[in-house]
Amino acid sequence: MRGWRRTAAIALAGVAALTTVLSGCTGPTSVPVDVPAQVDRALPDDTIAQLQDAVTSAMIATGSTGAIVGVWAPWSGTWVTGLGTQGPGGGEVSTDMSFRVSDVTRAMTCDVLYQVAADGTVGLDDSVTTWVSGLPGYDAITLRQLCDGTSGLGSYASVLQASWLRNPDREWNPRELMAYGIASPRVNDPGVAWADSDTGYILLGLALERATGESINDLIAERVSGRLGLSATSLPNAVASAPSVGASLQGYWSMPNAEGVWNCTDPGEVTVASASFGGADSGAVSTITDLGRYAQALATGALVDEDAGRFARPLPVGPEEPTWFTTSGGAYQAGSLIGQFGSTPGYITGAFADPATGMSVAVVLNNSGATPRVGAWLAWELAAIASKAPAADGQTVPEAGLPWTAQQQRDAINGNAICAPPAG
Repeated sequence: MRGWRRTAAIALAGVAALTTVLSGCTGPTSVPVDVPAQVDRALPDDTIAQLQDAVTSAMIATGSTGAIVGVWAPWSGTWVTGLGTQGPGGGEVSTDMSFRVSDVTRAMTCDVLYQVAADGTVGLDDSVTTWVSGLPGYDAITLRQLCDGTSGLGSYASVLQASWLRNPDREWNPRELMAYGIASPRVNDPGVAWADSDTGYILLGLALERATGESINDLIAERVSGRLGLSATSLPNAVASAPSVGASLQGYWSMPNAEGVWNCTDPGEVTVASASFGGADSGAVSTITDLGRYAQALATGALVDEDAGRFARPLPVGPEEPTWFTTSGGAYQAGSLIGQFGSTPGYITGAFADPATGMSVAVVLNNSGATPRVGAWLAWELAAIASKAPAADGQTVPEAGLPWTAQQQRDAINGNAICAPPAG
């Protein structure tokens, strides 16, 4: 691993360029992201040391050889870096590498829904059967419920995992994924409660395509990436490919053997795979700087009219979850943060931002073997550290307001570790 002092120097050298990207200087089609101005400096050395320790600890716990992380604290500074290697014995990780952003795609698909609804093309409470044929008996499911995760539909990924592993290059038709998903047992009746459903977002993508006459790929390019100036962010076409054209972070997947022992030394590489398996649910790709800006845009509602009430009806994520952890509108609310997290073959990601302070954290680990919740826990650990970063001259540290400590999130990650630290 690179030393944190060297990392700080790299971050400092890139602060000016990163600040330009995050400030929204992106051309005539861009929309403003209303957050406090980012100070032009690297985060203090002590803060960077704590942040790097958090990421490297999570890398060990998940068997990841590499990670890319970005932390933006407008009152204090920035830390954006790549850690580790591309794989066992591989080359260094750099901050410009692309990767799959997993469930952050869900928030982007919902961005499109709310914009298309604002145009009058669809209604949020339209039945999905209005726009997607071949769904008898599904009239009670609305487009809003698909976005909120309250459709009650089951999942397709768990059913098809073995098929995907045998042929990751296969191109999947979204209707085929939909068919497997709706064939799975329903979790609950529509509108009753939140449940994790990849099928719902695939269905939502199909509905938006039918309503607009455009592909979901083009809709995200025009209404998300284009409006925010995210030049490295896209939903790739359904052909087999690496995360995007150019340098990509290599992705791996550790799995347990018959005895339940995880393969942490020689995980399977899954960098090159068809984006069609994730599609409107989890197929988008990005870079860490784009992801940090997107988190700020999502949290502040930059792409969606505030009167739409996207986050006005937060729902519990589960009966055993803390009351500060809720979901609505294709995103999660965690204390004062809004964002998304999850995993897709090869990658665990998390991206959250505070709409009031502008603090944003984004991270990717290059092994998807561990629980997807690591993406949230690590992002929250980084946020807890960054929220206490000392203020630069002329700035004031805002009230943190986070209902957890960095150590609590570290404990959650270590308590779900699939790989042990090196002996000695």
